[in-house]
Amino acid sequence: MPLLRTADGSRTPGQKLAITILIGLLLAIPLFATWALVYDRQSESRTATRSIVEGWGDPQVIGTPVIAVPYSEVLEEQVVENGVARTASRRVAKTLTLSPEVQDVSITLSPEVKKRSIYEAVVYGAAVEGSLRFALPSDIARYGVPLEALDWDRAELRFMIADPKGLGDNPDVSVGGDRLRLNPGYGSRGGEGFFGFLDAGMLAAGETMEVAFAYEIRGNESIALRPDAGTTSLTLTSPWPHPSFTGDFLPAAREITDEGFTASYRIGNLALGKSLVETGGANARAAELAQMRLANNGLAGVSLFRPVDLYSRVDRATKYGFLHIGFTFLALLLFDVIGGRRVSAVAYLLVGAALVLFFVLLLAFAEVTGFTAAYVVASIAIAGLVTLYVKAVMRGWRPALTIGAMLAALYAALYILLGLENLSLLIGSLMLFAALAGVMYATRHLDWAHAQEG
Repeated sequence: MPLLRTADGSRTPGQKLAITILIGLLLAIPLFATWALVYDRQSESRTATRSIVEGWGDPQVIGTPVIAVPYSEVLEEQVVENGVARTASRRVAKTLTLSPEVQDVSITLSPEVKKRSIYEAVVYGAAVEGSLRFALPSDIARYGVPLEALDWDRAELRFMIADPKGLGDNPDVSVGGDRLRLNPGYGSRGGEGFFGFLDAGMLAAGETMEVAFAYEIRGNESIALRPDAGTTSLTLTSPWPHPSFTGDFLPAAREITDEGFTASYRIGNLALGKSLVETGGANARAAELAQMRLANNGLAGVSLFRPVDLYSRVDRATKYGFLHIGFTFLALLLFDVIGGRRVSAVAYLLVGAALVLFFVLLLAFAEVTGFTAAYVVASIAIAGLVTLYVKAVMRGWRPALTIGAMLAALYAALYILLGLENLSLLIGSLMLFAALAGVMYATRHLDWAHAQEG
């Protein structure tokens, strides 16, 4: 096909390319503004989600129940008074913390999606049941604890809960078959959870102590257990079909179907790198476990993953905005410099604005209808608008339908790319290679420095 003269009779194809690139760069401003809009709406969504779950319960972390036995120790230290050195004694309050030899825990999650306006959040109620077996290690003397100093009748059975306001009815805890009266806090010195006083003298006599417990707790998004026991068996069950297992330990066995999931763990304390016996100041253990809400070390749990996060998908789609603008502008430029169709700078600008508007429409509709429906509506609207406008500008259906078909292919390819997260870079690179090869072939005889005459 013979090359025709440039549309305005004076600008060369190279100059037209430079103008097209300049307009494309200018469109980066509204495109970046769209990215900022997505981020702002995502932040607003998170704020709304927090308000939905407020008062229900935070993401929960459950600690392994422990027995805390107070004792005192006499410390001798050298002091100097009036230039005279002497030995002074003082009594220090300490706590022996004993983790169970064996714990068996079962957590059944009942998820629920709560909505407010266009926002929604996943919350759950969890039924926690378990059994524990405590025993005093035979080598307890190696820890430097004087057994005669242990105040066994003032022992406490402590349960740590990251957000106690999520507790339902009063927990049911029994020791040796006898129900234990419970108090708020992680021990008598405060903290997050609940505890009960008990006489642990049977441990001093070399016997084992059997504990059974059951309680209900509410939370949102995730739940995890810190398995600080000699051997921990944990079973997680829920009708939620999209679990994301979190923490340092993954389940030894799992079954995930459309009706829900079941996961089982078996964890030993050697994997945790922690002893079953700890000694220290009276508040040492409570202070450590109070930080569990902020730390994810040594946890085994699950997050109720939502597979469709519309804001992340819109954000990823927006990052491909330059490709949409680039492909469309290249097509218009080829019609201009090769096909002899007149395309003004204003036409480039308006078409580019329509392409940027696609992402705004996608975000706006996605918050109401969901991502897929919004994508279909926005792509049809913008592809139709650009097709009709190009038909009017170029005074013909052939270039208009070509541009419209190209946009339809681009939107279809983008939708596929968003679903193939791991292969999106590879497929996108191949698309760019194919497009570049096509442009190079179509313009292989074009003199970019001079206006051509047909």
